[in-house]
Amino acid sequence: MRILTHPNVARAVTASALLAIAASAASPAAAANPNAPITKADVLQAETAWGNGIVQIGDVFTKGGDYKAAAAAFIAKHYAYKDGTVLFKPTKAAVDEFREDKDQALSYFVGGSEPEDHGFAITPWSKVRFDTKGIYIDKDKDSAVAMGNYYFTNAKTGQDVKVDFTMGFKRAPKDGHLELFLHHSSLPYEAEH
Repeated sequence: MRILTHPNVARAVTASALLAIAASAASPAAAANPNAPITKADVLQAETAWGNGIVQIGDVFTKGGDYKAAAAAFIAKHYAYKDGTVLFKPTKAAVDEFREDKDQALSYFVGGSEPEDHGFAITPWSKVRFDTKGIYIDKDKDSAVAMGNYYFTNAKTGQDVKVDFTMGFKRAPKDGHLELFLHHSSLPYEAEH
């Protein structure tokens, strides 16, 4: 298991700082070659970067910064909407269960165009911990799928929320970092018997 936290920062985050945060999420090794085979280490690093990004959006929100810009940079970095279809089923979505474009994803993470969206990333969360149960890398090593649980720690209450995930990754064509083409997230089933 990995625990991801964002260090406490005593200043507001500027737009240029947000771009630097987004840029730092890319895998340094992968950034050199968009055609490099995907490895298990790449997937774990992409998960870590995604979790850090969720925490960062909440931190920017809490400090009164431009959290919408932080979320837009996060989506641009971690989701492959600019390259084509992304299959995204967020955790807390019931009416509009699937987010087919970056604007719908932004609404989910920070609130906006969808009435049911209250801003998942601005809860805020103090840490995200992944417990990846398995990683499948295709035979050509140009895509990978990971599945497991991630735990979101509420920054206000300290309580963890356990969530099931499936994430599908491919390399970004420009710099080779891993980005999501598939992201399914749901709360675990609770039997009522």
